[in-house]
Amino acid sequence: MNDAAATQTTEEREALRRIFQHAMDECSMEKAFARNVRYEDGALRIVDDLYALPDYDRVLAISIGKAAHTMVESLVARVGTRVRGVSAGPTEPATMMPGFEYYRGGHPLPDAGSVRAAEAILRVLRSVTERSLVIFLISGGGSALVEKPVLDFSMDELMATYRVLVHSGAPIAQINTIRKHLSAVKGGRLARAAAGARQVSGFIVDVPENTLDALASGPTMPDTTTVEDCYRIAAQYEMTPQFPPAVRELFAQRALEETPKSDDPAFVHSRWWVLLSNSSALRTAEEWAKREGFTVEVDNSCDDWDYLPAADYLLDKLRRMRQQGSRACLISGGEVTVKVTNGGAGGRNQQFALYCATKIAGENMAVLSAGTDGIDGNSPAAGAIADGQTVARARSLGFDPQTALASFNAYPLFEKLGDAIMTGPTGTNVRDLRILIAW
Repeated sequence: MNDAAATQTTEEREALRRIFQHAMDECSMEKAFARNVRYEDGALRIVDDLYALPDYDRVLAISIGKAAHTMVESLVARVGTRVRGVSAGPTEPATMMPGFEYYRGGHPLPDAGSVRAAEAILRVLRSVTERSLVIFLISGGGSALVEKPVLDFSMDELMATYRVLVHSGAPIAQINTIRKHLSAVKGGRLARAAAGARQVSGFIVDVPENTLDALASGPTMPDTTTVEDCYRIAAQYEMTPQFPPAVRELFAQRALEETPKSDDPAFVHSRWWVLLSNSSALRTAEEWAKREGFTVEVDNSCDDWDYLPAADYLLDKLRRMRQQGSRACLISGGEVTVKVTNGGAGGRNQQFALYCATKIAGENMAVLSAGTDGIDGNSPAAGAIADGQTVARARSLGFDPQTALASFNAYPLFEKLGDAIMTGPTGTNVRDLRILIAW
């Protein structure tokens, strides 16, 4: 590559990073609450609902997921210390709000902290009455961070079950279908625990927006999935033989308990609102890509696809866009799936980016793929950026990209190249963002 070409590649990569950073800035919790949550003279407005807080004896907030602690901070900043409750996230809180219990659960597998969080939430909810307002703040990651089996499974059995689900290759909505039916807090069961109280849920969405009951496995929503769905999914992805004995027996005997549906009395006084979603990131990325001078298209049709056909589809479309003679940018939201076997360090975004690198070698193209939560799989990175020179640069440093792909070990390669995207935990979680450019 000559100096002029190398300079342009560097400039295009910097534009790509700027687009991503602006999208991430728009997804901050403070901006989401500023748009959707207001409090004045005792009246709390959540999107289109208004609650007169003096009408309630107790105002509780139950916040779960990767954005749990930042949601509590944003709520208390508006409402003040009258609100009390429980916050369960993947890290220790930067600041502890008065009147809140804090729990740190496991992710992507639940741990003892996840169970303690679930037990604390259920304990608090048992005390509510018709003069209580319960504000549920739900974000992605809650499926593992707050968990209590509906039956008396051991911690080892619980973790083994989650391990099978996470590595099955099934889309997240199908994984959560099974989680719901094995849990005492998912699939509407938290709403049932708070039955009688006025309930409102605010969502930071990391699932397809037409399947909100999949978010954190739908703890406060009527469940649209059934036990029959569970049996079908387990068979399709050959999960049942891999489950630990207690769970395997439940499936073999078809003995799962059904979750609460829309006609359950628990939902009579329940409302649900989206506070932030992947659409917010996509809109901002599109806006800033246009400011950078790109011709832009947004295409989410490969949401929940396996990463290989998703990458092929998006790269083919980007090449067609480039044929129109202008700098092209293709933006894609949602998530791709990766079925991991004996994996190394990495995640779905780095796996996607590395596969793209092998397909665009020598071309004037670049790809950024990252999780808005700042965490990609079992690595410390949010994702990675790759371009037409990634493969050659990796080989010059002694890496074989195909070996890294086959062993699901993309992070060491990108980390050595300086192309791992390191944000740290962001305090939000609205799925992944893929930005592909060509020039």
